[in-house]
Amino acid sequence: MVAVPDSNAAPAAITAAIEEAKRFGTDLVVISLGIQSDFDTAAFDESGVPYQVIGRQGRGDRDPAEAVLDELDEHPEIIRLVIGMRRRSRVGKMLIGSVSQRLLLDSPVPVLAVKG
Repeated sequence: MVAVPDSNAAPAAITAAIEEAKRFGTDLVVISLGIQSDFDTAAFDESGVPYQVIGRQGRGDRDPAEAVLDELDEHPEIIRLVIGMRRRSRVGKMLIGSVSQRLLLDSPVPVLAVKG
């Protein structure tokens, strides 16, 4: 599974997820962390790796971290979670929280975190 962030870390997460899927010979579940799931899927199409996109429908459609954790529960075949990270200050993490941090701590599968 790859959790595609709504930031400049998205391309790195997508590239790493495709490489992991090829390495393990698996399909990809792609979940958008942004409110809209209108990110470019060309990299997935060109990779030849079968994938399924799960999007969020709006602000009321679950917290991003909860959405990913829910999907991990619904897909027990997932063996790795790939996330993109961006640099944030300690104060920013404390005040706003961090989706990446929650996923790193609460994911039931190993997490590969990549920087954009």
